[in-house]
Amino acid sequence: MLIAGEPSGDWLAADLVNALRGQLGRRPAHFFGAGGERLQAAGVELTVELTRHSVIGLSDVLRHYGKFRGFFHTLLQQAIDEKPDVFVGIDFGGFNLRFARALRKAASRIPGWHPRIVQYVSPQVWASRAGRAKLIESTHDLLLCILPFEPGWYAQHAPALPVEFVGHPIVDRHAGVSPTPIDSAPEALGKITVLLLPGSRPGELQRHLPVLLPAARRLREEAGATIRMVLPNEHLRTVAESLPEDLTGVEVQVGGLENALRTATVAIASTGTVTLECAWFGVPTVALYKTSWTTYQIGRRIIQVRWLAMPNLLANASVMPEFIQGEATADHLANSALELLHDSDRRMQIQEQLRTVIASLGSPGAADRAAAAILRIVPGHEPTRIGGGPS
Repeated sequence: MLIAGEPSGDWLAADLVNALRGQLGRRPAHFFGAGGERLQAAGVELTVELTRHSVIGLSDVLRHYGKFRGFFHTLLQQAIDEKPDVFVGIDFGGFNLRFARALRKAASRIPGWHPRIVQYVSPQVWASRAGRAKLIESTHDLLLCILPFEPGWYAQHAPALPVEFVGHPIVDRHAGVSPTPIDSAPEALGKITVLLLPGSRPGELQRHLPVLLPAARRLREEAGATIRMVLPNEHLRTVAESLPEDLTGVEVQVGGLENALRTATVAIASTGTVTLECAWFGVPTVALYKTSWTTYQIGRRIIQVRWLAMPNLLANASVMPEFIQGEATADHLANSALELLHDSDRRMQIQEQLRTVIASLGSPGAADRAAAAILRIVPGHEPTRIGGGPS
């Protein structure tokens, strides 16, 4: 049984299922749970197409609480009925960690059922509420991490929890792709392209576009930049077009992020996973994030890390300028992007820092290593031999 609640998790889950099938060989396997289009295409029986309902922030969660509570109980009942050998929560920690506790409790009342419980992608307990590590330790049989510093952190905070760093999936996604050298960037050919990457959820577009689009207008007027906004799916294009913000002069593109990054001079991006995509292609990036007032007030009191963009966390330095909540204004974003556009030496320095960040993410094969680790904890289902480690 697998549960993926967001588009990025759907991608990870599909790769994991394909790797599990490959390592199981001819042994029969049934996969079911919740996810999205990619997981369904991998042959997983979806009870709930959960990625259609992705939310972020406390206010969004509260507004949709009843709906998610219904999904939770539907999936839990299905688990009790079908009794999977393994449950894998893919990211989506707020939902999946609670589901794991409920599943462990339910299984304890059913003789002969001892499901292995796995979390693939650690929740960011190292950023806030470190005590949650002990809860994971009490319910999970295995935690699969995609960030290199996480096993060491858990060794200190939850030493009885088996933790493996399997490498970051982005390495597989772009294996063999090199970033564009800074001296052959598009502006050297007389064309400056600025990418707008506002996020993968409707709420992120609603909060980010009111500052991104005025910033883009300044970049177009003052630097002659071509402005391209890349969205992950057609639904988000519909959301963007339904908002009151003016999209005039902005090329709106669905999908094709890799090609867009290959020709980008600078990006302005939400602090999510997409900042690692920018890092892979060596694109100097200005990061932003805005959320509801309630979520921000809670977050600023409990978050214990200095940066939100993952490349900054991995580098332990401000490689990507960050503007959060009230600081994320159109003027701040435009000024920061203009500084990058006008300073080729700074862009070159950033690209070198980003190469170091990417080198820390391990070698290709994350899904294969994750599958092998899962099968090792299921009696009678040991994997075929997988060579190579994540480093």
